[in-house]
Amino acid sequence: MKKRNLVQRSIIIAIITLVGFYVVIGPHGRRPHAHDFTLSGIQENLAKNINLGLDLRGGSHLVMRVKVEDFFKKLAEDSASAAQSAAKEAGFEVKEAHAEAAGGNYRVVLQVGDASKLQELRDAVEKKADLSDRVGWSFSSSGNTLTWTLTGAAQRTLAESATDQAMKIIDTRINASGVVESTLARHGGQNSHEILLQMPGIQDPERLKQLLAGASHLELVHVISPPAGQVSSPQTYPSEAEAMASLNSGGKVPTNCRVLPYTERPELTGQDATTTTNINPQAAKKWVVVESPAIIDGAQLRSATANQSRAGADEYEIDFALKPAGSQKFGEWTGANINEYMGVVLDEQVKSIAFIKGQIFDQGQITGRFSKQSADDLALTLRSGALPAKIEYQEERTVGPSLGSDSIRSGVRASLLGLTLVVLFMLIYYRGSGINAVIALLLNMILMLAGLIIFGATLTLPGIAGIILTIGMAVDSNVLIFERIREEIRSGKTIPSAVEQGFGHAFVTIIDTHVTTIVSSLFLYAFGAGPIRGFAVTLVLGLLVNLFSAVYVSRTIFIWLLSRKGKRVESLSI
Repeated sequence: MKKRNLVQRSIIIAIITLVGFYVVIGPHGRRPHAHDFTLSGIQENLAKNINLGLDLRGGSHLVMRVKVEDFFKKLAEDSASAAQSAAKEAGFEVKEAHAEAAGGNYRVVLQVGDASKLQELRDAVEKKADLSDRVGWSFSSSGNTLTWTLTGAAQRTLAESATDQAMKIIDTRINASGVVESTLARHGGQNSHEILLQMPGIQDPERLKQLLAGASHLELVHVISPPAGQVSSPQTYPSEAEAMASLNSGGKVPTNCRVLPYTERPELTGQDATTTTNINPQAAKKWVVVESPAIIDGAQLRSATANQSRAGADEYEIDFALKPAGSQKFGEWTGANINEYMGVVLDEQVKSIAFIKGQIFDQGQITGRFSKQSADDLALTLRSGALPAKIEYQEERTVGPSLGSDSIRSGVRASLLGLTLVVLFMLIYYRGSGINAVIALLLNMILMLAGLIIFGATLTLPGIAGIILTIGMAVDSNVLIFERIREEIRSGKTIPSAVEQGFGHAFVTIIDTHVTTIVSSLFLYAFGAGPIRGFAVTLVLGLLVNLFSAVYVSRTIFIWLLSRKGKRVESLSI
């Protein structure tokens, strides 16, 4: 029975050890070749299998802040425009509608000609423009002036939501751009609205910074023009001043209009919608007047892909599709505005003007002289959505690969030195049984690295510290077992009984110390930042593996040694 138990244990240990070795040094995602098991092949596979963090691999460290004040300002401006439209639709005369931002207070101010039906007017505006106290707007009135103020509690909630949304969008853009093992986390205090981004292996982050900072806010808008009847005559103005003068508003742009730049393209093509786009860099900039708010915006976007243009082999265009709700709204608007002009606005610039020949529902196109990279970047930012507010960089550091290599060498030297001293101590103090501990310790390190690779964890400098600490915990487990066996032998028990009792009594203590340390490490992982989490991950993996190597493997070796000496064992090298 004991022999069968020993065989079963040996098979389990052999399988786990071989799998661990292969995970660490073998190729992933392809069939192995003979070269994979040469020294150079093993080094190449190790470099690919183990994900190194910023401090070991080098890369970029960015701390950015979401400009929530810009978010509040735009929210107030959009709400003022919506309030004006809602009041007019309800039949009230609107003298002025504007947004105010002063001293951290954001207000929507509406002046009407007749405030005799104040409650009716308020209900109509709050229902249509979503300015009720339910969403954080407090109402006040004075004469014919109605004011909605965003409360402090609502600002805090919206600011947190905007920061979380920015993190999700940044995460989507970073992952889609091919940066692996990046670290993205909140930074600073609760009200700092700062985000930490670490990108291992990225030495020149400028393109990624542009990708992150790009608002890429897509809008489809109504271009205000006189009844045209012809495709080639959208209303454009040679200067911004002339465009504003056309509004007859005393040089002030009404809240329901915007004046935007547009560069005209001479040739026009298309069927349902004919698109003109800025692909001629020498063309003169013109200005157009568009209605506000937009027909739909990027929030209604379902997909955006960059495709090669039929205009030229080196030119790309972006095809986009709308979500069902946006498609229905867009279809209703185009159906009611045939022979009108629609503009595709990207980041406050009119990129295209389309003449509406018929009803359009769910698809559109942005054409232009895009390179493949710029088209891919634009499609990506459109897919991920617009950032709720601009971001500004508070801190930027670049860790060079040479510094990362120095950190690796220092960590490896510290690990090897610690391992060597521990091995010497175990061999000198515990003699033959020390070999047992050394085998379990080496297996512990191999399986711990395999665990890091399997779970896709990133190895950082604090992670190496966790590995070194695990070496100490592994040795501590063997010391507990060996000392207990010594005590049992001194008390007069036989060698097999002393080994059995030693493992049995020490196991409870080992479980107790390991579980408490693992629980502490889980708290570190849950509430700590990047480096602390790296330390916690390696420590937890090392302790879990240690329960197998220090107890199961070590005991199997003792069982094998005792089985070789027969039924009567007189001594044990411990």
